[in-house]
Parts: sequence; structure tokens; C-alpha cells
Amino acid sequence: MCMCNKLVSLLVLAVLVPASAAAAKAVPTPYGAVSLPFELHQVPDAPVYYVIGRSGVPDAVNEGHTSNAGFVVTDAGVVVFDALGTPALGYRLLQRIREVTDKPVERIVVSHYHADHIYGLQAFKEHAGAPPVWAQQQTLGYLGGSAASQGEDAERRLAQRREALFPWVDEKTYIVPPDHTFADGATFEVGGVHFELKHLGPAHAPGDSIMVVKDYGVLFSGDVIYKGRVPFLDSPQTDIAHWLEGLDYLSNLQPPPRYIIPGHGTASEDMHKAVAVTRDYIEYVRAAMRKAVRNFVPFDEAYAATDWSRYKDLPAFDASNRGNAYRIYLEMEAESFD
Repeated sequence: MCMCNKLVSLLVLAVLVPASAAAAKAVPTPYGAVSLPFELHQVPDAPVYYVIGRSGVPDAVNEGHTSNAGFVVTDAGVVVFDALGTPALGYRLLQRIREVTDKPVERIVVSHYHADHIYGLQAFKEHAGAPPVWAQQQTLGYLGGSAASQGEDAERRLAQRREALFPWVDEKTYIVPPDHTFADGATFEVGGVHFELKHLGPAHAPGDSIMVVKDYGVLFSGDVIYKGRVPFLDSPQTDIAHWLEGLDYLSNLQPPPRYIIPGHGTASEDMHKAVAVTRDYIEYVRAAMRKAVRNFVPFDEAYAATDWSRYKDLPAFDASNRGNAYRIYLEMEAESFD
């Protein structure tokens, strides 16, 4: 990043985050201070903890803290799910873990390889003894720097985040690859607690996977479930039909989880309500674009004529909705020629 861009990023941050507020809340890390609140939540009656990101797209205002992550404390160590969107945030998550337990981090499970869930792995590699990272095998394509993996080129995304999220993402930030991969799923036990991993992708991304903490009835859904913001569908690797199948799979889990922690948005104690937020949006966009394609309505006209009132006030609407709709419009066009 050139010096002028660094200066612009710092000036934007100074304007958006008042100096007095930032100074009062800032927590230093080896990767830059984190100014935003970083509240730790606990699942009732379980040693399961999580943090909730701010709804929206990663920028200087939210310091890249837009996704959720969590961890499970067992007698033999800690199992972490996702690592957040900057090394600084990953370090803050590690600090929160150390406030709860001095047990070692036994492993980290990654829901999928998108920037807002993986850049924090660097902090665990450098400050938590480099615990093994587990992910679904299709995430390996991301490390090759090809858009054929997650719909976003890893190096291109890292360059963009070095601009948008400086100083929390900079020239020293790097991508930590998985140490272990699985295909359809995996089960494991740590300290007497049983975990199940299940691949539900390709959905939002090819490697989309969930983690069920079976002893406590807790589901970490990753980005298969969005709650409180517009989901991101605008990727050539997003598979809408399979995503809906994955949501059906979650709806039919037996026994149903008593607590659901989504990839984005607030936690829920009702699986059907949690799933409905994402499913309803996807089905609404599909229905609107399918109708337009069947009636030979050009996209711009179809988009302008669609009633977006139920979604327009949600975070990430301006950033994602039009792209989502266009992606679905093209999908519906392709289906009409089959």
C-alpha cells in the first residue's frame, strides 16, 4: 500500500471514530488497537462462548468486525469456530478465551475461507501455539489464488482489505491455510465433548460447513445462516439451489439445536426462525427475478420494479442487494435455456 493510501485510511478513521471514544475503548494488540466493544456472550448453561460482529460490510468504521466467532471450553482444551476478519480481532478473541480459561486451544474449525472469517487465524498461529486448523477440502482452492474456489481471489481480496482495513490488515497480514481437511463431514471428541462437522456447500461458498456441539445442543452455522443483514449471493461460486437444500437440512436436524450462532447476526433459540431469515430473502429474490426472465423484462427495469421495502433498511442492502439480484437474474436466464 502506498503512503498516500495509508494516510487516507487513517484520516477516514479519525473522522468516523471520535478520538476520545477510540482512546477510551482502544485495546492494544500486536496488530493494532481494537477500538470497538468486543463483548463475549455465553450460551446458557454451557461452556460455549461467542462474539457478534457488526452488521454490514468490512470498513474502517467497524474495523473489519462483521462476522461472528465462538469457542467451546472442554477439560482437554478449547475448540474455536472461525477466527474473524483481521489479525487484531483474532488476537482479541484469544484474549477473551484467556479470560475464561488457561486451557490450550486444541483446534480451530473454519466454516469457509472468506476473508472476514480467516484473517484472525494469524493471531492464533503466532500467539496460541499454532493450533491445527480444520476446514472442508474445497477451501484449499482459495489458497491457490484462484477465483475458482470461493468466488473471490485470495490475493486480490487481501490487497483490497489492506486498503480498506489498514492498519488492522497490512503488508504483514497473511493467509493461514488449513492443516486438516474433510470431505462430507467429520466427528471428533475433545475433553469428553462431542463435535460434528458437516459440509453443506457449495452454498454461500464451496466449503461452507457447520459445527454441532452435540453435548450442549449448539449449532455454529457459519454463513449458511445470515441474521440481521442481507446475505451475500453475488459470487459465481454461490450455489443457490444447494444453499436452500442446506437450510432444509438444518431445519430437519434431530434433535434440533437449542441454540444457533450464525455466521453473521444475532444468536437464536429457534432453528426455524433462524433459517427463515436467509431462506425468505433468497426465495424472494429468486421469485422476482424468475418472473422478470419469464416475461422478458430487462434486469434494470425488473430491479427498479421490485418492491424491496422489507429489506432496504437491512445492513449491507446497498452494498449487496443489486449484485445479488443480478446474479440470480443471470441464473434464471441460464435455466430458461435448459
